[in-house]
Amino acid sequence: MLVLAIDTATTDLVAGVVDTATGDTLAEAVTATRAHNEQLVPTVQSLLDDTGRTFADLGAIVVGCGPGPFTGLRVGMATASALGQALSIPVHGVCTHDAVGTGLAGDALVVTDARRREVYWARYTDGARVAGPEVCKPADLPVDAVDVLSVPDNIEVAVEAAETTYRAPKPAGLVQVASLDQAPEPLVPLYLRRPDAVPPKQAPKSPALP
Repeated sequence: MLVLAIDTATTDLVAGVVDTATGDTLAEAVTATRAHNEQLVPTVQSLLDDTGRTFADLGAIVVGCGPGPFTGLRVGMATASALGQALSIPVHGVCTHDAVGTGLAGDALVVTDARRREVYWARYTDGARVAGPEVCKPADLPVDAVDVLSVPDNIEVAVEAAETTYRAPKPAGLVQVASLDQAPEPLVPLYLRRPDAVPPKQAPKSPALP
């Protein structure tokens, strides 16, 4: 089965076509950008063209549901949902951090930028999530040391690690952590905090009005 995998939860736009029969990634793109809305669909179309396939050849879609900021998450999730409905194929949501953590051996910590001087984090043992995802200040990470730390270059954390790197989610990882043999659950974004926008308070009624 051919699976389209996409993720817009981080500053990387991730998209790829994975053949589950062979485990091969037929085409992928991991692009550092904040223009997810403008680039996602053209990127997907380009990847399909590169493989000589069309949307009609897809059997399922896997999309990263965060944690991530509202604007970025809704691009990928809305696109995945719309394509799934148009093509009548299942759409499976997964935790973006799991797509990274599943490929990390030993005790690992995956950290991504949550903006507002905060980070999203999740902890893994031999690829299985054991804590998180959560959001906090970098100084408040409840971890002192791990075997592998995946963190963007622009974020400083006080965590000791035998190996420090940054690994963006990859299409193969997204597909690996999806339960493709089960009916998909409704897509639920992992914002982990309330949005900045709040409903305006109702102005007090003027005493001059009846």
